[in-house]
Amino acid sequence: MKTAFRDVKEDIRRRIVQGVWGPGDLLPNEVDLAEEFHCARATVNRAMRELAEEGLVERKRKAGTRVLLSPVRQARFNIPIVRKEIESRGLMYRYALVNREVIDTPDWLRARLGLEGDGQVLHLTCMHYGDGSPYQFEDRWINLAALPQAIEADFSKVGPTEWLIATVPYSDAEISFSAMTADDETARHLSCAQGDSLFLAERSTWFEDRAITYVRLVFQRGYRMTTRY
Repeated sequence: MKTAFRDVKEDIRRRIVQGVWGPGDLLPNEVDLAEEFHCARATVNRAMRELAEEGLVERKRKAGTRVLLSPVRQARFNIPIVRKEIESRGLMYRYALVNREVIDTPDWLRARLGLEGDGQVLHLTCMHYGDGSPYQFEDRWINLAALPQAIEADFSKVGPTEWLIATVPYSDAEISFSAMTADDETARHLSCAQGDSLFLAERSTWFEDRAITYVRLVFQRGYRMTTRY
């Protein structure tokens, strides 16, 4: 019988509450915990991820997982699917692949994702529409060393985000939000004027220290993001 991630999560939570692992303590690594619980490492990973989302532990890539000194409530951020977001607004969704190319990994991307050595990435640019109007411009890079199957994926029919969510889990994510001014390319895709202020979301994801993807998502003028926790 397989051990469920919820059982692993509750056992780890119990040990923290009972003081087996105190504030600031480094927890055993995922490989050792998987052996102890007789489960897959991915099961432990999911349990740890939820404990981190709940503010009980802190996870750092290549540094392990520690019990937080002062447990806090943290916001849970699910990777949004733009199709569902557009449809939830009562709009008809349409997707278009603008460009697809396999290229050597640029130096800036290698530095951003912590990639070592040579390799290639799949570079995709896509558009998402609501009722025929531009909604989001997507500039996506997928690490082919981690996901070689992306080469065979038909991104003319399904957007990269939906394909990635269905294909591979993620254990770590880095997300930033900022304002940007529309350059010539962005203005053409979003049918706005150069220099217009736009909302930009950047996201990088990893799974077990393997970089998966980096994406820039630029939204039409007036876009507003709301989260709950």
